[in-house]
Amino acid sequence: MANLSGFVKRLRDIMRNDAGINGDAQRIEQIAWMLFLKVYDAKEQDWEWDDESYVSIIPEECRWANWAHDDKSGTAMTGERLLTFVNNTLFPTLKKLPVDASTPIKKAIVQTTFADANNYMKDGVLLRQVLNVIDELDLSDYEESHAFGEIYEAILKELQSAGSAGEFYTPRAVTEFMARMIDPQIGEQMADFACGTGGFLTSWLSELKKKVQTTENEYAYSHSIYGIEKKQFPYMLCITNMLLHDLDVPRVFHDNSLLRDVLDYTADDQFDVILMNPPYGGSEKAEVKNHFPADLASSETADLFMSVIMYRLKENGRAAVILPDGFLFGTDNAKINIKKKLLSEFNLHTIVRMPGSVFSPYTSITTNILFFDRTGPTKETWFYRLDMPEGYKHFSKTKPMKLEHFDPVAAWWNDRQPLNVDGFDKARCYTVEELSGDLGYNLDQCGFPHEEEEILAPMDLIQRYQEERASLNAEIDRVLAEITAKLGGAEL
Repeated sequence: MANLSGFVKRLRDIMRNDAGINGDAQRIEQIAWMLFLKVYDAKEQDWEWDDESYVSIIPEECRWANWAHDDKSGTAMTGERLLTFVNNTLFPTLKKLPVDASTPIKKAIVQTTFADANNYMKDGVLLRQVLNVIDELDLSDYEESHAFGEIYEAILKELQSAGSAGEFYTPRAVTEFMARMIDPQIGEQMADFACGTGGFLTSWLSELKKKVQTTENEYAYSHSIYGIEKKQFPYMLCITNMLLHDLDVPRVFHDNSLLRDVLDYTADDQFDVILMNPPYGGSEKAEVKNHFPADLASSETADLFMSVIMYRLKENGRAAVILPDGFLFGTDNAKINIKKKLLSEFNLHTIVRMPGSVFSPYTSITTNILFFDRTGPTKETWFYRLDMPEGYKHFSKTKPMKLEHFDPVAAWWNDRQPLNVDGFDKARCYTVEELSGDLGYNLDQCGFPHEEEEILAPMDLIQRYQEERASLNAEIDRVLAEITAKLGGAEL
């Protein structure tokens, strides 16, 4: 068995000497396309074994065994010859593979995976060395394949500290907790409309796997996920992740979930379960808003995804969604209307307030998990503040959040009681009348005492100010309109 523990370090050490690789993000992106082809090659060997008539969508000369594998006979491509082949034959060929609506997903993914991929390496000898390390992986060996699945998880985790790529990675403790509380059932379809590297998909699958007992269950298991990812790089990582989880037909699509009119969705576009961490802090192009009813058309990406989720959740379906504090306290028109829709058409039964550094170093903005289902309007909502575990000042790369840190909320979940610590509410239930009336749809309840709040990074601070300013402006407009109406004048 290859030395898996040193796998990533060996690759990193070789790539450090290549002038074409600039920083961690490019290094991981470079590893990603090679790993995809290696994993896909192992899958194709299985498919050929099961089906004698199987024909690869990849032309022979571009299949891993024919250019990347070194049989030690001294004929393997290296240096300029290898570099020329990768840049002038491999990439152009894979980017232009003939794919149409009739192409099976397991074949079409090669073209979509390579559509915007790049080869950054400029030294063909170093490229050969990297290929040889990756080719040592024996993915036909069950134990090694399983162990590599965990190594791959470590590679995804590294993304979190590789600049902006952290936005595609939700800490595994969080996705596992959410999947566990949602309690997947055989036969259910789960979706993530901004699936990043596939964290929610894999957490859903590992929870569901515990319930798989028959061959029919196996089929339901492998067809239970649906993902969409807008950006090329995380899409590639996600597809590889799904193949490593034995999903031969990963229903994950390279697309933008916000580019379809939400009013066009029918029952066929809806899912039993939605698990998501929508991108936030971003703003989409102005025309994206045209796909949403005017009252829900926000300029904040997370708000738009919240509307997509509401339109695509089945009757009696369940959802768990991560949203920033700005969604909870925001009182601008779009946020108020989204919250009105959420409370009047869905049962928002629980909001878990998470500590601030869960997503560090990517962002220090405080986030929350909203649990709701489509079983009727909200009657009451429980809030629970999950405090930092003892001995932690904040989470970090070396001290990340762990699943056991959710134990207090898991223990409270089935026997809910109000909790108060040092005069601050830690857990409390609010009726929908309280939330929509006196509180004016401000869902920022049971928050962290201010002296515990971390100092935000500059960009996070600016975003928070912008959200608070928008809410304040909306509140001023509302009060002025009321005063004007009372004075008998026209509304502003």
